Amino acid sequence: MIIDLRSDTVTRPTPEMLAAMMRAEVGDDVFSEDPTIMNLEALAAGMFGMEAGLFCPSGTMTNQIAVKVHTQPLDEVICDKLCHIYNYEVGGWAFHSGVSVRLTDGDRGVMTIDQIEKCILPDYDWYPNSKLVCIENTVNKGGGSVYTIEQMKVIGDFCRAKGLSYHLDGARIFNALTALGKKSNDLAGIFDTISVCISKGLGAPAGSVLLGPRDLIKKARKIRKVMGGGMRQAGYLAAACIYALEKNVDRLSEDHAKAKKIEALLKRCSWVKNVLPVETNIVIFEVTDSAQTAERLASVGIRTSPFSPTLVRIVTHLDITDEMMAKFEKTILEI
Repeated sequence: MIIDLRSDTVTRPTPEMLAAMMRAEVGDDVFSEDPTIMNLEALAAGMFGMEAGLFCPSGTMTNQIAVKVHTQPLDEVICDKLCHIYNYEVGGWAFHSGVSVRLTDGDRGVMTIDQIEKCILPDYDWYPNSKLVCIENTVNKGGGSVYTIEQMKVIGDFCRAKGLSYHLDGARIFNALTALGKKSNDLAGIFDTISVCISKGLGAPAGSVLLGPRDLIKKARKIRKVMGGGMRQAGYLAAACIYALEKNVDRLSEDHAKAKKIEALLKRCSWVKNVLPVETNIVIFEVTDSAQTAERLASVGIRTSPFSPTLVRIVTHLDITDEMMAKFEKTILEI
């Protein structure tokens, strides 16, 4: 038995999700003729109180489109040093948008308005223009740390007062909302744009939706096209995303419970130096050598992700069964 805890992106469609995909009605989405994609975009937009949505193959694309629609060359994006847009999107902000990035040092990736304000530059010829604030919720490199609704709202009010656009990288936003006991419509009116990834904890095989005002989403469609994101009859993927949004949100608390159990188990292991606080479905723990630890765990059927020379990441998801958890507990305590 292989227990794959490298990421919640490794999930496979369930038989029920596959059946929903096979029933999908499709058309050419570049011509705005795929009814299932249009249904997904409307569903996601309605859930978050936004006017419109745009279906894309990945969260990286939705984030990079968002940066592009909010900025122009010589602008600057403010985000935390741990955020996905800065660390894991191949410098796309520079490649696609010609902008620079200014970083905060938040609490496990969670920024404050004081930190953001210190990053806003004066309007001098030799500085880029402070234009866009991006937050990630949950923060992957922060161990699944969570911005509260109030924290997100306070930053949003600050951005509006300062004339800054405000984007949410919601790769795991439903994990954050589950941890907070909130619903997606609690975010209505806070952000200018939101990226919602459906291929992580929600279990779809691919797909993210960019949400925002109709005028921005119209602009985003053209940017999606130039990035190669016009997928034609992608309604089969959109059907999986609709299924995930309708069926797999409420079960995320099960992943969180498993992550808390793993946190407790790791704290009992003498070879684990420290475990970051677990709030959602991500567990990051410190060891002497992460590569050696990951290799040792892989040799006994447990796949993990080295996250730095001394940090290892574990992510729970819907494919992790109770039987796997029992094997994990037995194995981890024997090492």
